Amino acid sequence: MAKQNKAYKFRLYPTDEQALVIRKTFGCVRFVYNKMLAERKETYETLKDDKEAWKKVKHPAPANYKKEYEWLKEVDSLALANAQLNLDKAYKAFFKGHARFPKFKSKRHKQSYTTNVVNGNIQLLDGHIKLPKLKMVKIKQHRAIPSEYTIKSCTLSMTSSGKYYISILTEYEKEIKRKEIEKVVGLDFSMDGLFVDSEGEKANYPKFYRQILNKLAKEQRKLSRKKKGSANWNKQRIRVANIQEKVANQRKNFLHHKSKELVSNFDAVVIEDLDMKGMSQALKFGKSVAENGWGMFTSFLQYKLKEQGKQLIKIDKWFPSTKTCSSCGNTQPMPIEIRTYACSCGLNLDRDYNSALNIKKEGIRLLASA
Repeated sequence: MAKQNKAYKFRLYPTDEQALVIRKTFGCVRFVYNKMLAERKETYETLKDDKEAWKKVKHPAPANYKKEYEWLKEVDSLALANAQLNLDKAYKAFFKGHARFPKFKSKRHKQSYTTNVVNGNIQLLDGHIKLPKLKMVKIKQHRAIPSEYTIKSCTLSMTSSGKYYISILTEYEKEIKRKEIEKVVGLDFSMDGLFVDSEGEKANYPKFYRQILNKLAKEQRKLSRKKKGSANWNKQRIRVANIQEKVANQRKNFLHHKSKELVSNFDAVVIEDLDMKGMSQALKFGKSVAENGWGMFTSFLQYKLKEQGKQLIKIDKWFPSTKTCSSCGNTQPMPIEIRTYACSCGLNLDRDYNSALNIKKEGIRLLASA
């Protein structure tokens, strides 16, 4: 039996007093993170040529700041401790070459903090959740967490429009048996509609963002005409944020349903290991790539397949799926404006469907050689 993790996200409805404590905690966590980063940055500049000396340096913990900044005592100490852990992770990722040097956090960053379960300080009760420093907070729990799942930590966050959410991380034991692969599907990323699969089906992504583009632009123009910081400016800012959040929620909901559908019907899903950041920076592709949320979609696929002992296969991004004939294997140039793959062998297919067939074949080959 292996230990697994699963997170559940719910809407919180704190009282005004509780909301004030939550926002205060966001600020304290950000302050401690930036304070520690500034001190580490200074030390790093001094010792960057002596890695061994850097490793031996003892960095201050959040508790060291409480004498000078007594208001830090007013918030959850575990939230401050997690700020230190997050900074440690950021530094480790930097030294391993997996990420850039850590950046300072600002109010424009996502407002959130994480707290851990210690001696029953976090408990889910009827319509409420008990949290450190907040006591009982009203929660809209739209689905049950199995009784055998253990709560490990909670992350509280606030959206731009002022809505509060909690992500509850749980741990459970489950033996995941690798499923025998019988049904395989290949997905070709489609700029226009998310993907076309090797069954000839299209995802038909509804383009939620483009649907509200005119409305959003109109509300943003209204916002730009108001005095920044005024009551009317804040009301309009929330209107804009609500539109953006609605689109994000619609996208997320669609991607969850599509990924669930694929995981239910297939034992392995094959995709190309694409550089989405590079594609989004390509000429005229920015909005199209950002619109359909391919990165989020593949992460949903990954964990849903894993939960069922199924597999997500990623093939090399340089694999010529678009240029190759799925019938005879010949290759030919395929400029992006040509939407039909026509081969001398007689094959005449939609270019994305042809690519999806090639992606499926390459995935099956990789599975056989594994």
